[in-house]
Amino acid sequence: MSLALPARHLGEALGSLRTLGRRTLLALLGIVIGSASVIALVNIGDNAVEDARSIFKDLGTDTLVVQFPAQAGDQATLPPTLDLDALRQAVPGLAQLAPVQMFSAPVSVGGQSTNASVVGSDASLQGAMGLRLRQGRFLSAFDRSGNGAVLGAQLAETLGSPVRPLQVGDQVRINQDLFQVLGILVSQPNAVLVPVVANDALIVPFDAMRRLQARTRLDNLIVRVAPGRDVTVTGKALEAALARLLPGRESSVQVAQSILDGLTRQTRTFTYLLTALGGISLVGGGIGVMNVMLMNVAERRREIGVRMALGARRRDIRNLFLLEAMTLSAAGAACGALLGLLFAYLYARFSGWQFSLAGGALPLGVGSTLLVGLFFGLYPAVMAARLQPVEALRDD
Repeated sequence: MSLALPARHLGEALGSLRTLGRRTLLALLGIVIGSASVIALVNIGDNAVEDARSIFKDLGTDTLVVQFPAQAGDQATLPPTLDLDALRQAVPGLAQLAPVQMFSAPVSVGGQSTNASVVGSDASLQGAMGLRLRQGRFLSAFDRSGNGAVLGAQLAETLGSPVRPLQVGDQVRINQDLFQVLGILVSQPNAVLVPVVANDALIVPFDAMRRLQARTRLDNLIVRVAPGRDVTVTGKALEAALARLLPGRESSVQVAQSILDGLTRQTRTFTYLLTALGGISLVGGGIGVMNVMLMNVAERRREIGVRMALGARRRDIRNLFLLEAMTLSAAGAACGALLGLLFAYLYARFSGWQFSLAGGALPLGVGSTLLVGLFFGLYPAVMAARLQPVEALRDD
C-alpha cells in the first residue's frame, strides 16, 4: 500500500500534465534547454581548464625560465656564459640548469635547405626540457666544443626526403660549418613558457656557438627544480642569486606553476560566467513551469473543490500540484542531462580538446533544475491549497 499510493499520485500527475498538451511540452522544452545549458557550460568550462593545464603537462610545473631582457642604458653587459656551479651552490634544489643561446640561420643537408633555430646549450637541456630521442644520443660533456648536433623531429623531416630520410651520422651545414647529427628528437608539443621550440631546433654545444657567431651571449636559463622543493621559493632565491652574480643586470625568473595558477583562475572565472548564463536560461524554464501550473490550477478549480469536499486536506492539494511541478522538472532534468552532455562532447571534439565529464556537472545541473521546479511550482501549489471549496465548486 505504501508504494501504491505514491505510484497512483504520480500517475495522476502525469495524466494531468498530458491534458495540458502543448503548454506542457513548451514548459518541458524550457526546462530541458535550461538544464542542458547548465550541464554543458559547466562541462565546457572544466574541459577548458584541463586543456589549459595540458599546455604545461610536458613542460612540468617544476620548471623555471630565466630571461635577461635588454634595456636601454644598461651599463653591465651580459657575459657569454655564467658560473653555473656557483649558481647551484647559491640556490640548493636545482636539478637541471641549462644555458641557452639562440639565433636563426640557414641549414642544409645535400640539396635540402631551410631556415632553422640554432640553439646553443649543453647536456642539461635534455633533462631541463624533458626531451626524448627517436634516434642516436643527446649532447654530452665530451661534446662541449665539438661539431655534434641534435635535431628536432620536424627539422629532420624537412631536411630529409622520402627516398632518404635524415639519419644519425649525416653532415648538416650551418652557414659554412659542418656539424654531425648525433641524435634526432621525438616530436613533442611546444611548451608555452620555454623559448626553445624543440621540433624546429638544431641543438649544438654552447661553446660551438662562438664559431657560428662573432659575439655570443647568454639568452636564457632553463631550470628544473628538484622534487620536493617549493618552486616559487626557489624561483625567488634564484633571482636573488643572479642579482649577486650579475650586478647591474636585470633578470626575470618565470615560474610555470604561477603562470598555470593564474591561467586556471582566469579559466575558472570564465566557467562561473558560463554557469551563470546557463542558470539564467534555467530560470526562464522555471517561469514556464509556473505558468503551466497556474493554468493547471485555474482549469481544475472544480476538481480541487470536489477533492476538498470529499475530505482532501489543504496539504494534500498542495502536495499534488507540487508533485506535478516536480515531475515536469524531473523529466526536463533527465532530457537536459543527455542533451547537455552531448553538446559538451561535440564542443570538445570540434575544439580539439580531450573530453572528460566534470564531476559537478550532472549534480549541479540536475539538482538546480529540481530546485527551480520546486521553487516555481510552490506558488501555484499554495494557491491551489488556499482555494475555498464552496467557491471552487461554483466554477463551471
